[in-house]
Amino acid sequence: MPTRNKHIPNHQFREARARTASLTHPQEGLSRQELAELVNDWIWKHHRTEVDFDRNYIGKIEQGVIRWPGAMCREALREILSVSADSELGFVNARARRQAVKLEEVDKAKRQKFVHTTTLGGVSLLGEPVAAMLEGITARPTPRRVGASDIAQIRDATQAFESLERAYGGEAVLGAALGELHWSAGLLEAICPERLRPELHAAVGYLANVVGFMAVDAAAHEEARQIYAFALACAEQAKDWNLRAEILSSMAKQAIWTGQPDEGLTLAEFALVRADRLTPAGRSLLHTDRARALAKMRRVQESLSAVGTADEHFAHSAPENEPPWWGYYNTARHDQLTGQPLVDLAILGHDPGEATTRLTAAVAGQPDHPGCRAICLSKLASLTMATGDPLQAVMIGTEALEVAGTLRSHRTTEELRELFRHAAAHQDLGEVAELRHRIRTLVCTNHPENHSLDDFPGTQD
Repeated sequence: MPTRNKHIPNHQFREARARTASLTHPQEGLSRQELAELVNDWIWKHHRTEVDFDRNYIGKIEQGVIRWPGAMCREALREILSVSADSELGFVNARARRQAVKLEEVDKAKRQKFVHTTTLGGVSLLGEPVAAMLEGITARPTPRRVGASDIAQIRDATQAFESLERAYGGEAVLGAALGELHWSAGLLEAICPERLRPELHAAVGYLANVVGFMAVDAAAHEEARQIYAFALACAEQAKDWNLRAEILSSMAKQAIWTGQPDEGLTLAEFALVRADRLTPAGRSLLHTDRARALAKMRRVQESLSAVGTADEHFAHSAPENEPPWWGYYNTARHDQLTGQPLVDLAILGHDPGEATTRLTAAVAGQPDHPGCRAICLSKLASLTMATGDPLQAVMIGTEALEVAGTLRSHRTTEELRELFRHAAAHQDLGEVAELRHRIRTLVCTNHPENHSLDDFPGTQD
């Protein structure tokens, strides 16, 4: 019987705690209990989210049992312990590291275990031992010359992967999409008529943007940043300002989602430097990113103003005049993207009415997009749990769970964890307690490598 891996003590974290002065005994370092209480207070002050970390949780971090605390906890610990990066506290995202190894192996093996149909109507990534039957099969060769049909194939592949991502979540199809991206990137080195080269760079750049989004959805953030950088370089080569704006918007969303709203704001405003070259939908999209970043930074009036500006630009957009990659940016998606910062503001005390209206419309308007529906329902449930009727929030949260159960998406998982935290204030209600139990079960089942009961402090049965 194999033995369990021993936990490696996190000496960096323990030393950071020890060198931070205690509030009651300045000549000594913080105690575990003091640090836990400071984290609880910091998260409440900055996110209006109630958590219940204790000395045991801090102890598990120091013992190496917990190597990657939740995003808000890491943010609080960085501030309290005066460091600028998670690595300075010895935190390791094991999943991202495994994903990096996987990417390297995929590249080294030249995608021998990826099976592509010639039309890319479907793509399969077979697991062992069946995939072993494919060993030795040569990967699809890169042509020496590129023509219009090759560019069309990249676009068809991108549409196929977008469809798969919508149905199953980015994590489910990331591996296969990376294989296609590697092959498509190789076309940039082939002989291509100069008149087609901008189209080639644009097609590869948008595929990279889609794959980067999948990497974000799989919480492979370092890989996503590399992919987005490549996508942006392709857009620059294509001299396509609207594609550049789409990619910078994706990068801004990743920054905001990973707790770096200031960087997200910078990226969105960088994309708006020549707003006159963008379509109305592009300008609207970037202002929704600004609104979200500003809300996270607690700049309430500026965030509300950005929502209003996004509304104005969206009102002037016309689908027939927009680039094909902004086909997704319809009224329902606009309601979702503007509703998200309004939720953040409502948690801070702003009127929740408009946020509720927009997210409700976003859910109704995206019946064929499970990922968006799951996120909108989770946010709506969190908002209702924090500002309204907890039993109504349970009904909404139950629907969110039903949709999320069909997906492999870390973004969806994090929204459910946020709902779990907001529901703590009402866990004395049986229905709320049951909802929290179901959330914990689903999260730990879908992502056992990243989540355990230790990620839900104070709730162990």
